[in-house]
Amino acid sequence: MIYSHLRSFHAVASKGGFTAAANAINVGQPTISTQIKALEDTYGVNLFHRQGRVVQLTDCGEALFKISQRIFSLEDEAKELLSSYNGLLAGNLKLGAVGPYHATPMLARFHKLYPQIKLSVNMGNSMKMVERVLDYTVDVAVLAHVAENPMIYAVPFSRHPVAVFVSKAHPFAKRKKIKIKELEGEKFILREKGSTTRLAFESALEEKAVTIDPVLEMGSREAVWSAVEQGLGMSFVSDIEFSPHPNLQLIEITDAEIFTTAHVACLYERREAKIIKTFFEIAETIKQENNKA
Repeated sequence: MIYSHLRSFHAVASKGGFTAAANAINVGQPTISTQIKALEDTYGVNLFHRQGRVVQLTDCGEALFKISQRIFSLEDEAKELLSSYNGLLAGNLKLGAVGPYHATPMLARFHKLYPQIKLSVNMGNSMKMVERVLDYTVDVAVLAHVAENPMIYAVPFSRHPVAVFVSKAHPFAKRKKIKIKELEGEKFILREKGSTTRLAFESALEEKAVTIDPVLEMGSREAVWSAVEQGLGMSFVSDIEFSPHPNLQLIEITDAEIFTTAHVACLYERREAKIIKTFFEIAETIKQENNKA
């Protein structure tokens, strides 16, 4: 397999189209088309479904893309290694995060120290971010939960209590504290399955034998907050993620230990890569500073 052909395939798969791929790797679109056709003809496969300008990976294309992600991540690491012996830190860092709350201070410190590094951020719940670490879509992830996995190297960063929140029209709106038993039968807006905050909250409910009424399940914080604001039910949130809002009230749960723990994670085999190791060092410095504050 010719390297340039695989690079063209990877660019199209990453960017979702031939024009965007051509711009990304500074190669003419006809060249990319020719190289991918040669790749398909050589092996007698179809790598993309083509519908006008829209392309979608076939099953074969999906499988090859997982391999090309590893290949080009390792190529970046090789460049980083060679640069590090000259005292340089260069390249790209792809970060995954469950939200901006934990990741932003790390990104800001990293960018200040290494402005030459190109940063990109991918958002999603902890389960999705672990998947993206495993398939090389992201280099490092800032997660709210990490299940035991020998392929994942994870370091705890910070611990945060989970609270509930309601609209200002809710009967609990004047409360600042509540006991978990008082949530019995209350209507709740839930985050999607895979949300670490939901997992922690539901575990506490089960431990205390409290049953709530889940009326909606929504896939984003913004959607949940909007539904609560509209009076459809109450919800829960890690306190660090809650921003003061004129129509919402945060309420502390006083009699249950409900926490999320943020971790910084990467593939175990990549933990010594120069850029990844440097990001972990910055995270550890911020953690120590926060502990002293």
